[in-house]
Amino acid sequence: MSSRKTKKTLPLAHSFGSTDIPKVIRLLKKGPFSGFLGAPGEAFFGGKEVRALEKAVAKKFKVRHAVSFNSGTTALQGAMVALEIGPGDEVIVPPYTMSATAMAPLLNGAVPIFADIDPRTFCLDPKSVQKKITKYTKAIIAVNLFGQAADYGELIKIAKENHLYLVEDNAQSIGAKWRGKFTGTIGDLGVLSFNVHKTIQSGEGGMILTNNDRIALRAQACRNHGENVANIYDVGPIIGSNYRITELSALIARLEFERLDLLLRERLALAKRLERLLSEIEGLELPYVAPGNTHVYFVYALKVNEKKLGISRDKIVERMEKEGFPMSLGYVEPLYLLPVFQKKKAFNDTPFPFKSDWYHGNPKYSKGICPVVERLHDKELTFTFNAAHRYTPEDIDRFASTLRRIIRNGRK
Repeated sequence: MSSRKTKKTLPLAHSFGSTDIPKVIRLLKKGPFSGFLGAPGEAFFGGKEVRALEKAVAKKFKVRHAVSFNSGTTALQGAMVALEIGPGDEVIVPPYTMSATAMAPLLNGAVPIFADIDPRTFCLDPKSVQKKITKYTKAIIAVNLFGQAADYGELIKIAKENHLYLVEDNAQSIGAKWRGKFTGTIGDLGVLSFNVHKTIQSGEGGMILTNNDRIALRAQACRNHGENVANIYDVGPIIGSNYRITELSALIARLEFERLDLLLRERLALAKRLERLLSEIEGLELPYVAPGNTHVYFVYALKVNEKKLGISRDKIVERMEKEGFPMSLGYVEPLYLLPVFQKKKAFNDTPFPFKSDWYHGNPKYSKGICPVVERLHDKELTFTFNAAHRYTPEDIDRFASTLRRIIRNGRK
């Protein structure tokens, strides 16, 4: 089968239900497209669809507050504002995540400190986190990467013992559980994302989940020009911006949430099918699911043992690409290798926040500080998005048979 023909037969992941289209059309015809006002009053907290989305999400995940944002990225930044994190603070983050996780504290004048990851779950390694705590540490951001929870049994203990906030970046793991509890509801707050790559899609959108009234109010203020209402609502010193989600995006996100359980069942069925088809390949390590976790397979991550397989990860990816099945070369480059950290200059040509009157720490961003991440990225990790809505069992079968053939031929 030619590469061009195969690529045409693979559908793009898209989960919006056709039966919901008339509801969107009604809003397009009737309006309004936003119900927010940046002034004290009921409209400060959003319009009809924004509130309906927040109510539905809070009910689904059994939290007191769900605060919508116009992206997961702005929700992460809002989380830092909500927790009063700023100049003089350090925030421990993993280096294997979308850059927004580390940019959120940086944009608030705090310094990201990178801890290594668990080679099985790809989430923060609590032992590494413990070693990175200093007198400046104020929070830990744990990313529930690829579809399952981090090791919260240990991370909660570390956070409590050191009086730290625990934040969940749950952009990739909506609907996953840790010990029966939804990810995103375990720490002091959790952040969700609704962009086009996620299980719940509204184009762009995000959410903060929390059971803390003050954190929720500061998040609501931050997303809607909080300085304008600081004397009305008891939020303390604060500045904000326009991080408000539109009524249209909120409606689409809510309609998607109504189908969340169905979408997750589909993902799990495809992932289990792929597991059956690949399980006997020696040298190919399938996704590990930690005890007490449920996995929602945002991506289907594989680890390659080149010696056992007789073919390198890079050659596998190259040949799968030619067959029309894109796979990744690792995930993202470890974030501490980005220029902003290598040069320690984030705001023009100044050293702030890496050096300031408030901060005299010594953050290290040299290559080698997180050896597990670097090994996985350079040699072992690859993944596919095949376990997503609109892919079929037949797509999974063709992917698996192609991968088996490439590995078999590579051994010759």
